Amino acid sequence: MQFWTSSGLVIVFAYLFAYVNALKLTVNAQTVGSVTPRCIRNFVTKDSLVVVNVKTDGRKGDGQVLNMAIIDTEGNEYGRPKDVAGESRTAFTAHADAGFDVCFENILHGGSRSAGLSREIDLDVDIGADARDWNAVGQTEKLKPMELELRRIEESVDEIVRQMDYLRAREQRLRDTNESTNERVKFFAIGTLVSLLGLSLWQLTYLRQYFRSKHLI
Repeated sequence: MQFWTSSGLVIVFAYLFAYVNALKLTVNAQTVGSVTPRCIRNFVTKDSLVVVNVKTDGRKGDGQVLNMAIIDTEGNEYGRPKDVAGESRTAFTAHADAGFDVCFENILHGGSRSAGLSREIDLDVDIGADARDWNAVGQTEKLKPMELELRRIEESVDEIVRQMDYLRAREQRLRDTNESTNERVKFFAIGTLVSLLGLSLWQLTYLRQYFRSKHLI
């Protein structure tokens, strides 16, 4: 079962500088063959730690099978938990600067055809510094509370700097593309003008010779 289709329902939440995204959503149960994935998109920079926490109601065997998939826009797959119920946690390190989708599909199972079945989902996506277990870091490195907070802020600032570098690089690529396109359009316009002028001169010369051959001028 594919989770991402051109007709899939996509909810996009792209925060350039927000690294904690939490929301609630309802995924209705559908029959096999008519399942439309429900997807949430976030952006992440390369090598960033991402933790996806999912909490759902219901239980296994209640006539619904909630499947999840995490795939980025570059085609990298980070997990496909099946039959999710209760709490689920998935952690991964991003392979590229790209958006990634957390997709859910809820399938009626076990012969159930009851209308109105659904799963309530609490989704919490932590990225970068917010995804780290700072209590564990503090205990491992024996940091004081103030030192731990400064360390967390430092990593958050580093992430914002990397994000700005990425945006600046993209802006540079877009500017280069625009300049290249403008140059091509300019040369195309000049070539078109020269061609029209040449065609006009040829027509004038041809008509003049034609009229002379007919002794009209």
